[in-house]
Amino acid sequence: MSEPENATICDSIRDALRMIIDPELGRNIVDLGLIYDVSVEDGGVAHVTMTTTTKGCPASEYLKEAVRNCVWYLPGVEYAEVQLTYEPAWTPDMMSGRHGWLR
Repeated sequence: MSEPENATICDSIRDALRMIIDPELGRNIVDLGLIYDVSVEDGGVAHVTMTTTTKGCPASEYLKEAVRNCVWYLPGVEYAEVQLTYEPAWTPDMMSGRHGWLR
């Protein structure tokens, strides 16, 4: 897969993940800063590294499964792997201000 194709798929993944809403905060997980990394290997294996607002968040498994399902069905993705991390710990400073509802 070429670098431009890879970048296009990664952008599509991030856009699609905006459909997933954090049930506690009511905002999408991308703008909340919960998605730390998105990458795609040759063969369409997508890797998403994400976090939750707190360690032990009751929605952790729900969010991981939602991300996996969302990514898996995108064109160019053959498999989706989601890793949950708490390093670095999430803070409200990680939220995007692009919609004017922050800060």
